[in-house]
Amino acid sequence: MRMFNSWLNLFWIFLHLFIFQFSPRISAIRKDIGFLEKPICRNTVQGRYLLSDDNGRVCDALSMDPESGCCPGKAEKFSCHGCNLLSQCCNSYEFCVSCCLNPSRTQKEQVLKVKIAKQATAGTYAGVFDFCAGRCRHNSESVVHENAYLSDFHHCFSLPSNSSGAGNTQLEGRLNGINVIVGRQSESCDSVCKSNGQSCVPNKLLVLNQCEIMQKYMTCKGACLASMGADQPAEVVDDAPKNLNPGACLFTRAQAMLSCDGSHPFTRRLCPCA
Repeated sequence: MRMFNSWLNLFWIFLHLFIFQFSPRISAIRKDIGFLEKPICRNTVQGRYLLSDDNGRVCDALSMDPESGCCPGKAEKFSCHGCNLLSQCCNSYEFCVSCCLNPSRTQKEQVLKVKIAKQATAGTYAGVFDFCAGRCRHNSESVVHENAYLSDFHHCFSLPSNSSGAGNTQLEGRLNGINVIVGRQSESCDSVCKSNGQSCVPNKLLVLNQCEIMQKYMTCKGACLASMGADQPAEVVDDAPKNLNPGACLFTRAQAMLSCDGSHPFTRRLCPCA
């Protein structure tokens, strides 16, 4: 009996040594064959046909994993289908969120400073997914008269113009290598840049579409006003009809309309050339 107990003790000692030595390999095997829990995703929930998860994938609502809340791994990631990358506005909420989640388009350190609402007491977004999901859902810059959309591209994820992430220094930094030129009356930016041996850079119009930037290059003596038009950002010429606000600088809230080929008989455009 004593001999049996000795062998039993030795058996347990060797068993514990075996488990200790090979437990990392056993864990790896368990992971490979799916024994570990699936990752949990947050998603846009309310989509009737589509969903976007916090990994940036878009999928059919029926193909979402009901346990994890994640889209399948084969689903398209960081998709900007139906989006205008110049204005950062999309015609679909789910694709807006997916496009916004791309780290190359949305910088975490900037969006964490953005307030959820305009009130002084409003908090900031907890993460990039919260920013994208919230910003794409409602955007006061994409509506007119508070009850109608400016265009089908009304899901926008651009930083608000008054956010701490869009200060003068950062805005001007985005214009490195760009020749900012004030055009002649009624000229398009394509024409302005071409006359200087350069080409208009469309994605920089969004940077120029800010009062603080326009005021650096133009007089804006008639104030800086929100407007709509493919000729903006621009300054209204002094001899324009009074109803057009002579001397005023104009920026557009309909960012999807920003265009290098837009022009107006009574404005001088601010153009990004390179």
